[in-house]
Amino acid sequence: MHDVNILDHLTPEPGAFYVMDRGYVDFTRLARLDEAGSFFVTRAKSNMKARRRYSRPVDRSTGLICDQTIMLTGFYTRQGFENPLRRVKFKDAETGKTLVFLTNNFALPAMTIARLYKYRWQVELFFKWIKQHLRIKAFFGTSENAVKTQIWSAICVYVLVAIVKKRLAIPASLYEILQILSLALFEKTQVLGLFQDWPHQSSENEPSNQLNLFD
Repeated sequence: MHDVNILDHLTPEPGAFYVMDRGYVDFTRLARLDEAGSFFVTRAKSNMKARRRYSRPVDRSTGLICDQTIMLTGFYTRQGFENPLRRVKFKDAETGKTLVFLTNNFALPAMTIARLYKYRWQVELFFKWIKQHLRIKAFFGTSENAVKTQIWSAICVYVLVAIVKKRLAIPASLYEILQILSLALFEKTQVLGLFQDWPHQSSENEPSNQLNLFD
């Protein structure tokens, strides 16, 4: 399923903010959020056609470039969303990128709109961390409770392994520890023994059962 189709399965909550990237820009679907009294913040596509109706003053020292009220002028986009939109252009000092945001909220400061999208990126990084570290290949259930239970169980395992790594001073990374533990779940071996190299060193005083031919 394409990401944008998920909007058809959401029940919009009045007053809630839905922050999404350009993959979810579908003005017919965004209009449903607007009609339900919800707010959205998203990125504008580069080929979007619009006409400026009004510009608000902005403090350019904050990175804001413009704060405008616009109307969509594209044939299909205009049919999908007839109400005015707010366009906020912002230059990120950290990355040097210029970002254009679209929202149906006209009450919040322009800088708050830009920060909302930045906070969305933190959520994106969290899900990226989940994919890389929790090793959830598939969900055993699709209900909200089933998904949350599996994610929390995986997080608990990750935290327990982190505690073991610290207490036993294991030099391997958490990823390597999880890899090794997944292969040795049913082995009766101490955890520390899985991560230490125990070379067999014979002692000079160790008795030998082999006869000495020259003695």
